[in-house]
Amino acid sequence: METEILKEENNELTEEKADNTEKTENTGNIENTGKNENPDNTAISETEQEKPAEGEKFDWKKELRDWLIIFVSAFALAYAITHFVIIKTEIISGSMISTLNIDDHVVANRLSYVFSEPKRGDIIFFAYPDDESKTYVKRIIGLPGEKVEIKKGKIYINDSDTPLDEPYLHEKPVKSDWGPYQVPEASFFMLGDNRNVSIDSRYWDNKFVRKDQIFGKAWFRYRPGLSLIKGADYE
Repeated sequence: METEILKEENNELTEEKADNTEKTENTGNIENTGKNENPDNTAISETEQEKPAEGEKFDWKKELRDWLIIFVSAFALAYAITHFVIIKTEIISGSMISTLNIDDHVVANRLSYVFSEPKRGDIIFFAYPDDESKTYVKRIIGLPGEKVEIKKGKIYINDSDTPLDEPYLHEKPVKSDWGPYQVPEASFFMLGDNRNVSIDSRYWDNKFVRKDQIFGKAWFRYRPGLSLIKGADYE
C-alpha cells in the first residue's frame, strides 16, 4: 500500500517538473519573440553609435572650403549669364519715350540673333558707333542694303510712295528732311521713338550700327513693374 502511495507521489512530482519545464520553455519563447518583434531597439542603438562624439573638433577649414566653392560657383554662373545670355541696363535718356522711360531697368536677350537676323521695328542695345564704350538703345528702322529717306518727318524705304507706319512714336515728328542714307551690308539705321529729341543715326558721324556691335534685343522691363517689351511687327 505504501509502495503504491510513493509511486503516485513520484508520478505527481514528475508531472509537476514536466509542467514547470514546459512553462519555462514557453516563457523563454515569449521573451525571444518579444525581442524579435522589437527591432527598433537595435536601430536606435546603431543610430546612437553613428552620432559624433561629444566635443568633436569643428573642422573650420572644410567649412571654409565648402563656402568658397559655393561662392565661386555662384559668381561664375552670374558672370556667364550676364555676359553670354542677357544684358541688364538702366535707361538714362528720354530718346525712347514712351516705349522706354528714364529710370526703367531693362533686360535684353543676347541670344536673340544667334539663329535669326535683326528685324525692322526691333528695339536693341548696342555699342554706340562713335564711342563703343557707351551702350545705346534705339529702334531698327533701316535694314542692310536699304535706302532710307526722311521727308517732312516721315520715313520712306527704297523710294516707296507710302511712308513707314510708326504707331510707337511719342509725338508727331518735326517736319524735317534727312538723307537719303544707303545702309551698308550687315548694318542698320537706328532712330529713337521720341524722334524730336533723339540723338540717333541722323546725327552720328558713323551713321550705322554693325551687327557685331549689337548686344541684344530688349526683352522685358523689371523695374518699375514687370512687363514684356515688344518691337513693331512689319512682316
